[in-house]
Amino acid sequence: MKRFQGKVAIVTASTQGIGFGIAQRLGSEGASVVVSSRKQSNVDEAVEKLRDQGIDALGVVCHVSNAQHRKELVEKTVQKYGHIDVVVLNAAANPSVDNILNTKESVLDKLWEINIKTSILLLQAAAPHLRKGSSVIFISSIAGYQPQQSMAMYGVTKTALLGLTKALSTEMGPETRVNCVAPGFVPTHFADFITKNEVVRKTIEERAALGRLGTTGDMAAAAAFLASDDASYITGETLVVAGGMPSRL
Repeated sequence: MKRFQGKVAIVTASTQGIGFGIAQRLGSEGASVVVSSRKQSNVDEAVEKLRDQGIDALGVVCHVSNAQHRKELVEKTVQKYGHIDVVVLNAAANPSVDNILNTKESVLDKLWEINIKTSILLLQAAAPHLRKGSSVIFISSIAGYQPQQSMAMYGVTKTALLGLTKALSTEMGPETRVNCVAPGFVPTHFADFITKNEVVRKTIEERAALGRLGTTGDMAAAAAFLASDDASYITGETLVVAGGMPSRL
């Protein structure tokens, strides 16, 4: 299928893991994809991989907390392609495993800034260039539904994205749909501290009705569905992709 033929997609934090998987899936379905991360070497490597697969890819260095980087990400996209159709907001940080009441103010600030604030600021920059029928996808987490002690404040920021999805779906509609994917546990570099622990991994697998961890492909498929015209009557919703792990009724 080529659901994104002629469309342009920006995916933040997209040189590896879930972000790269989403960029790869959108590109394989015809999109021109703009990938970004903090390091030029990672950006170059991701672009090369995508182009080797026949995907039209542009790479831009972007630390999402850097205002100039955000501006350049949008400007370079528009300069090359003229418009934006899909924005996937995947960048996130989890710098602490402290309990909430023991979390330092600097860590609270970083969690708020990277996981929530920068997504809003990037959308402010991108919104004037979004075409009618465009789509915004937030990447939240199963932890947003039930924050666990070792990642509680991270989970709370992911809960905030569920509300942001609802609020922006009203504000940006009907021209732009806004939805959210809440991944379960996926063995990526970001989640190494959880998924490489055999005891913890086994516990997670046992809690999932499907008895396994997720894959980047699972998350990419969900994001591509929500971004596509197949989901043209879906907005303000969060799709939990967690193998049946407890989330909500």
